[in-house]
Amino acid sequence: MTRVYVCNCFGVTEAQVAKHAEGGACTPRQIASACKAGTDCGSCVRRIQALLGRGACPRRELADQGEPVLAEVAGLSELAELTGLAGLEDAA
Repeated sequence: MTRVYVCNCFGVTEAQVAKHAEGGACTPRQIASACKAGTDCGSCVRRIQALLGRGACPRRELADQGEPVLAEVAGLSELAELTGLAGLEDAA
């Protein structure tokens, strides 16, 4: 399996960005909240933007209206467990 890294600082792959996007992350900032990609050197932010722009975001209309698009959960780790994304960084 070929892994294409988007964020070398945190080892985040294209597949991980896609999973977070499927979970409702529609912007680079929301991707950063989910997996830290783009929060260190920032060189991957444009790549993340390009990846997000390729597919339709299921909640883009809400984001455009300023509505919250991610589930409200006590902690991000709990959200990761609920969405099946827990340990995704380790699997990459």
